[in-house]
Amino acid sequence: MATAPALQCYRLERIIRPAEHRGAGSGATVEIKQRVREQFGAAAEAYVRSRSHAFGHDLGRLVEWAAVWPGELALDVATGGGHTGLALARHGARVILLDLTPEMLQAARRNAIASGIAPAGFIAADAEALPLADRCVSLLTCRIAPHHFADPAAFVREVARVLEPGGRFLLIDSLSPADHELDELVNELERRRDPSHVRSYTLEEWCGFLATAGLRVERVEVIYRRHEWDDWTVRSGMSERARDALAAWLLSQERLCRFLDVEVDRASIRSFRDDKVLILARLPHQRSPAGPRSEG
Repeated sequence: MATAPALQCYRLERIIRPAEHRGAGSGATVEIKQRVREQFGAAAEAYVRSRSHAFGHDLGRLVEWAAVWPGELALDVATGGGHTGLALARHGARVILLDLTPEMLQAARRNAIASGIAPAGFIAADAEALPLADRCVSLLTCRIAPHHFADPAAFVREVARVLEPGGRFLLIDSLSPADHELDELVNELERRRDPSHVRSYTLEEWCGFLATAGLRVERVEVIYRRHEWDDWTVRSGMSERARDALAAWLLSQERLCRFLDVEVDRASIRSFRDDKVLILARLPHQRSPAGPRSEG
């Protein structure tokens, strides 16, 4: 059986999916994924050190909602620095860390070693073509990543495929407002800061992706965070000139500044609000319609 590129800590052969069954992307999709590899390959260590990724209310809430039971097999997709997967492992899960970018996965491995945690395995693979067998994990997480995905609907279909019946999917990602103009402006800000950004989605769009894939949304919470401007722009590898240009553009967008509650001190941006959405969805044993329960 063919195996995905992996750094093995655990015998994964029984759940690795044969390569010939994996999906292939279009030229545009391949280009998007290459931009992601370039962006995060160059910034891997910065994301390991990022306090907003390593800590935060949203990570604690995800772990709380996951309700990990000891020994269950979990998959953390687009693991980045490994913070979410390692948090689940601390609560007893056997966690596979998966990421598209090899350098990012190596950084996550070093983070795991430094933390004294041995994940179930490390796999370099595409979130939209998971190299795993059907119905093989009971918990799947993905935190602050899908806005980089070329096809989030394909990713959600893969989530539904690899989850066991009754399995849980925990998603956290940037939340775009329902207002069309603000939606466009928020995504323009993100793309100017990070060329690998594809799109942040609205709650309605996420619920649509999940429902179409057969996943039932059980809980939803909007989490309001603040980013320090300097940390946010430096982490993505922007030059000082590019950071100044981005700040000037943002300050010229009055409606966007109000929406993001931009804090300015002596004509310099200090911080801004960043909306995230946390969603708990489940693969039903038998499909039946159900709406999300809002947590605020």
